[in-house]
Amino acid sequence: MASLVIAEHDNASIKGATLNTVTAAVACGGDVHVLVAGHNAGAAAQAAAQIAGVSKVIHADAEGLAHGLAENVAAQVLAIANNYSHILFPATAGGKNVAPRVAAKLDVAQLSDVTLVVSADTFERPIYAGNAIATVQSKDTVKVLTVRTTGFDAAAATGGSASVEAAAATADSGKSAFKGSEIAKNDRPELTAAKIIVSGGRALGSAEKFAEVMTPLADKLGAAMGASRAAVDAGYAPNDWQVGQTGKIVAPQLYVACGISGAIQHLAGMKDSKVIVAINKDPEAPIFSVADYGLEADLFAAVPELVNAL
Repeated sequence: MASLVIAEHDNASIKGATLNTVTAAVACGGDVHVLVAGHNAGAAAQAAAQIAGVSKVIHADAEGLAHGLAENVAAQVLAIANNYSHILFPATAGGKNVAPRVAAKLDVAQLSDVTLVVSADTFERPIYAGNAIATVQSKDTVKVLTVRTTGFDAAAATGGSASVEAAAATADSGKSAFKGSEIAKNDRPELTAAKIIVSGGRALGSAEKFAEVMTPLADKLGAAMGASRAAVDAGYAPNDWQVGQTGKIVAPQLYVACGISGAIQHLAGMKDSKVIVAINKDPEAPIFSVADYGLEADLFAAVPELVNAL
């Protein structure tokens, strides 16, 4: 049977997490279909049809699907779920909101944060904040997965030629309504998609110092900015910059950690980065255990020197 990927989109374009999820679906075997559930989302459906490895795009269009409300999207998935052996969601805020509802209605066990497809019924996923990897076999008829996007390469966004099939949209459940959103605007790359990330920790001491020390480095590198939970909780950085087990999971080409001790919760969110650079004056800081390059130094002196050298 085929696999179904639930696309993340803004009704105009497909978000990057969908591309990684398609790669996981291809590894499951069989055809790969993508569901684009939205409102006036024809452009997103056409973009999905271009993804390499996708054989069909199912486009459900209704006003109730405009904002990705979990109740309505879950109902749309369930309407076609019996046609698929695997249903895959990106392990994002949206995917994690819908997937459990689908799994519960299908009476199957959800497989969360899958990082490797061993076979059609066997998967790997991290446990204990990534300190151990569990190999899980599912005997459910339909397997509902959330896919940790850092575990899979992105499928090519072009080169595919899938057909686009219109599907009857399910009725609005009436259980929730979209009231509004406050979108954080940022000229920098999106944290989860950035190739370079510069992160600061509690050692920076204040929001002013965070901006004064970290911003020039991020500007020089063309990097996204991140922060540890301690820095976010202290008000030094906004919540959407948080990297870690309770924040965003990232795997950039380069991750620069400044004044971050490296608590296990933070490491769980960034230790898959290709190259990790740590600057910390504590030689015993756990961050050095995962760093490819470590500099034992006062960040307030080292970071400006690094900026000048760049």
